[in-house]
Amino acid sequence: MKIIEKYLASWHLDTLGDKVISLILLLILFVVAKKLCHFAFTHTVEKSLALSQTKPARQKTLIKLMNSALDYTLYFILIYWILTIIGVPVSSLLAGAGIAGVAIGLGAQGFLSDVLNGFFILLENQFDVGETVEIGSIIGNISNVGIRTTQIRGFDGTLHFIPNRNITIVSNKSRGDMRVQIDLPIFAHSNLEQIGQIIKSINDEQLEKYPEIVGTPTILGPRTLPNGQLIYRVDIFVQNGQQNHIYSRFFRLYQEGLVRAGITLPTANTFSPAQK
Repeated sequence: MKIIEKYLASWHLDTLGDKVISLILLLILFVVAKKLCHFAFTHTVEKSLALSQTKPARQKTLIKLMNSALDYTLYFILIYWILTIIGVPVSSLLAGAGIAGVAIGLGAQGFLSDVLNGFFILLENQFDVGETVEIGSIIGNISNVGIRTTQIRGFDGTLHFIPNRNITIVSNKSRGDMRVQIDLPIFAHSNLEQIGQIIKSINDEQLEKYPEIVGTPTILGPRTLPNGQLIYRVDIFVQNGQQNHIYSRFFRLYQEGLVRAGITLPTANTFSPAQK
């Protein structure tokens, strides 16, 4: 930075007009330099990652993170140059111990915490762009990973910005097979053996049509929910991202199969025929 200060000092920016012209030239130089840096990044780093054996999701994560770091660096240099041109003693402000220095120090502390936590998130490969995660009360897909914030696109379309220092517990729902738990409400007098046979026959008939299902569904049988409702439970493990599709499809198949067999299924506020 001292080299830049000496170079700018040689311009003899004494008048307001000189400073305005210098700022305009600086902005033009910044735009050109930013485009050149991103062009070089695209044709070097991105191509190198594409040729590597890194997974596509991991490549997107690294590219977005490096782009974010590059932008922060360029904008920091731009702000420093602008303040230097207009005559603000940047070095003195940063070195000062006054209120401004304390405020800047606290801001830098938070920024460094974000950067360090983001670095460990990347190093430990906690999540990648496109994966479904749960962070705190937020559930959605990773949209972008920056050196300061992580962006999550909620399932309702909301884009959440989370400072990296606030990410303490990450539940990654995109690593490995996922369980689909299907609970069919039944009456206490229902024929449990018949229900199990119907579900098994549907599984035998339908499984080959759904390659996203991993292994064989587990028929757990009758269970009681905390609200007292009696249900018949089936667990199906599927490839990641197929949970909703398989749940909707097999819940419908099971329900239709039971109704065809003459088995009455309860709904909300429905009483058993024996209770009427």
